[in-house]
Amino acid sequence: MKYREGVVEIPRDVQVEVMPPAFVRVKGRLGVIERDFGHAGAELSIDGDTLKVKVYGRGRRALARLGTIKASIGNMITGVTQGYTYKLKIVQSHFPISVKVQGNSLVVENFTGERHPRVIRLPEGVKVQVKGDDVIVSGIDKFLVGLAAGRIEQGTRITRKDLRKFLDGIYVYEKKVGMS
Repeated sequence: MKYREGVVEIPRDVQVEVMPPAFVRVKGRLGVIERDFGHAGAELSIDGDTLKVKVYGRGRRALARLGTIKASIGNMITGVTQGYTYKLKIVQSHFPISVKVQGNSLVVENFTGERHPRVIRLPEGVKVQVKGDDVIVSGIDKFLVGLAAGRIEQGTRITRKDLRKFLDGIYVYEKKVGMS
């Protein structure tokens, strides 16, 4: 059967474990990330300081799966060495919004004058801080940090109003590598 191969370089300060056929555990100074790529029809193996990725199939789809797996593992390595931070801005023009973190959720009160607060559930492994008009989401897993930022944006989405006039909400304005 035909296959595509790719290689991901492993830095010295990162430990990568592979359990057949495609389960990966990446350990670094900031923590541990685990992910299973078995659903993608891939085989992973470690050869010295490189991780070999083998995806079965040919053509554009196999090449796309190979690139996705290599990028995901690269993001895992970057996450355990440096981390990720997304910054969101609280925009309010009609009503003063109150935002606070309670446990594993973000509570938005008085959003467009609503009586009941909007509660946004956040995934485990993500740290959220509210500083003035900024909401800072940070963590080691890029997928979870992006998921939390997306849930916050979607949780403050305005419906049934003129979006040109009602710009209230919480929006992502900066994505960076590194924890702050």
